[in-house]
Parts: sequence; structure tokens; C-alpha cells
Amino acid sequence: MEAKKSEEILAEVHRNCQLALQSISDILPAAEDVQIREELMRQHEDYERMGGRAAILAKDKNIELKNPGPIKKAMMWSSIKMSTLADNSRAHIAEMMTQGTVTGITALKSTLAEACDACADDDILALARELLAAEERFEKKWKAMIAS
Repeated sequence: MEAKKSEEILAEVHRNCQLALQSISDILPAAEDVQIREELMRQHEDYERMGGRAAILAKDKNIELKNPGPIKKAMMWSSIKMSTLADNSRAHIAEMMTQGTVTGITALKSTLAEACDACADDDILALARELLAAEERFEKKWKAMIAS
């Protein structure tokens, strides 16, 4: 049971980081606002760091992680491009990032709620909780940028 839950949690952490990295990379070219660009770069670094830790944990625990498929990536890319083409304002990009962050928070909370603390690896749980805390901080930053 522990191995299965640990695998599910780590897969969600990896998926969350990969989708966030892809979204940020897709949005960055459209972001003209300096503060938005800097925040995107900061968050990209955080997602890369946590995604790297997930990959190391997977290797250490012999867990295979799958990347989001090309169709999912293409759909995200086209959605982001169309949305930023119509409006690349600071508020709109912050709103898009808030929506993505909330999606990530919801997925992580759902995955963590399904796993009891005793049913999963401590290192994997710690990483998932760290990512969740980071996502919640990111959400607050993006919401503040929408309002400003």
C-alpha cells in the first residue's frame, strides 16, 4: 500500500511541476511586464528545483514517472497562445497563472487527502507538502498582481 500511494503522490508532484514549467515557458514570450516576467522566472526555478527532486526520489525508489503527453502540451500551448494574443496585460497573465496554480493546488490536495501519512514515504510526502505550500504562495502573488 505504501509503495502505491507513494508512487501516486510522486507522480502528481512530477505532473504538477511539468505542467507548470510548460505553462510558464509558453506564457513568458507574451509577458511584457517586467514584474510579471521576473515572477514567472522565479516560479520556473522553483518548479525546476522541486521537479528535479521528484526525479531523484523516483530514481532512488525505482518509480517510473511519465511526462504529460504531446497532445496535452499542444492543447495547453494553443490555449495559452490564443489567450495571450487576445490580451497579454499584466492582470490577464496573472489571472491565467492563478487559474493554473489553483488547478495544481486542487490536484495536490486531492492526492494528499487520499493518502494517509502512514501510507506513504516521508520524503515524498515532504516534497508534496513543500510544492503545495509553494503553489499557495504563488496563488497569493498572482492574485495580488490581478488587483494591482
